[in-house]
Amino acid sequence: MKKRQEQNCPILQWAKDDRPREKLRLKGVEILSDAELLAILLHHGTRDRTAVDLARELIQLSKHNLKELGRMSMKEIMRVKGIGEAKAVTILAALELGRRREARENLDKPVVSGSNSVARYLQTLFSDYDHEVFAVLFLNRANKINHFEIISTGGMSGTVADPRMILRKALEEKAVSIILCHNHPSGSLKPSLADRELTIKIREAAKYFDILVLDHIIVSNEGFFSFADEGIL
Repeated sequence: MKKRQEQNCPILQWAKDDRPREKLRLKGVEILSDAELLAILLHHGTRDRTAVDLARELIQLSKHNLKELGRMSMKEIMRVKGIGEAKAVTILAALELGRRREARENLDKPVVSGSNSVARYLQTLFSDYDHEVFAVLFLNRANKINHFEIISTGGMSGTVADPRMILRKALEEKAVSIILCHNHPSGSLKPSLADRELTIKIREAAKYFDILVLDHIIVSNEGFFSFADEGIL
């Protein structure tokens, strides 16, 4: 009965132990539900609905699955009445931070020693994209990753990467080697003819600047494909 009454009044009128922010301070962040954590990000609700109400509707919209929530666009998040652009931006930023943290944890060694660790890192970063994304890892002499950058995004079946842009960035980052990478949202890991031609084109152009293309890795939810492991490079 107490909970039902609380849902019909502003959060400030709830018992202190039940307000998400106070609950976090008193009991720790891990005790909060997904909806309560989202409510903190939303900061406040509307005249008729609390931030928790809005958060619960958003959780329902994502089928009670945080992975699905991570794939939602700003427009989809804003389908919840009471969540405007500012609130949607906050949610998207928080989800991206979580995604990047997970990706960096998957790359457990600062030195690139093989395709497996890089592929795990990329799978996390690309997991929520439903379109192709082309990116590059820029490495120093010790094979440590100095920089990661998404070069281009495309449609469901392809993206275009400009070799000049990649090499210019490599020079800016003082990279001595690079790893090309992109995702295949379809799940297929087979490189296309365009993938092969682009890889060779970048490899040959990079030689003029003494930059080595170490690998081109394609990732999907099914696994990964390494040009280097397959002897294509």
